[in-house]
Amino acid sequence: MKGIALVLGVLHDGERHLAGELAAVARRHEGEHEVQHVATDLAAWSRQHVQRLGRAAGAYDLNLSEPSDASSSGFAAQPCGASAEPPDRAPEPGLLLLRDLRELHLAAAANSLHWEMLAQAAQAGGDERLLGLASSCHPRTLRQMRWTNTMIKTLSPQILTAL
Repeated sequence: MKGIALVLGVLHDGERHLAGELAAVARRHEGEHEVQHVATDLAAWSRQHVQRLGRAAGAYDLNLSEPSDASSSGFAAQPCGASAEPPDRAPEPGLLLLRDLRELHLAAAANSLHWEMLAQAAQAGGDERLLGLASSCHPRTLRQMRWTNTMIKTLSPQILTAL
């Protein structure tokens, strides 16, 4: 059960991180109406996941009100990407948007893997409640990934060939 608790903590941290990043991207790119509106909606999904994970954690004597120390246990809760821009120059708005979408995609991909791990462990342990949680939340995470991937495919040609 310690492994399940570990994944719950990592997922909680990852979903909280993704919700915050989606909200920040929506604010940062408010001129891009699709980005602003969809990112805001997707952030609400991650916030719902955080709440549901918090409730599920009680069965494992976990308090997920604070970030977990799961990253020190071998799992990284969030990807850590560095900007390719030199520090003395502000990035082009289009490049900033592509970077933001890439980081959102990587964060959602990490969460997706953790949802899959949780679902597999729940299935192996016969935990229907956790399996139900993963089965209802994971598809939303996959949709977050599909949206970021679609936006990157759509915007990359325009932005990168205009430089």
